[in-house]
Amino acid sequence: QVQLVESGGGLVQPGGSLRLSCVASGTIFSPNVMAWYRQAPGKQRDMVASIASTGSAVYGDSVKGRVTISRDNTKNTVSLQMNSLQPEDTAVYYCNVDRRPYGGHQYWGQGTQVTVSS
Repeated sequence: QVQLVESGGGLVQPGGSLRLSCVASGTIFSPNVMAWYRQAPGKQRDMVASIASTGSAVYGDSVKGRVTISRDNTKNTVSLQMNSLQPEDTAVYYCNVDRRPYGGHQYWGQGTQVTVSS
């Protein structure tokens, strides 16, 4: 069984920063893609950023230039540094580990709430 646990969400003012972290436990094979998604009320779940085992990262257009994704393969963690946050960034942020490109499954965390408001 794979478990992903997010942390670091909370309330931040516009222009502020947050760092989200996710710890993966269980049997997780490599290579894999770790990613952050977000979902606001009434909206679909969108990819914020993803990062492969090699460290290559892809960012969603809405956050490009404002966020940085990183991972530590020795600790099975993935983090998302978010800067210049705006109210439209308010959402539940979910951690994801995806092995579908390698014939496996994907796994989701329960999410952490990020609220950007003055």
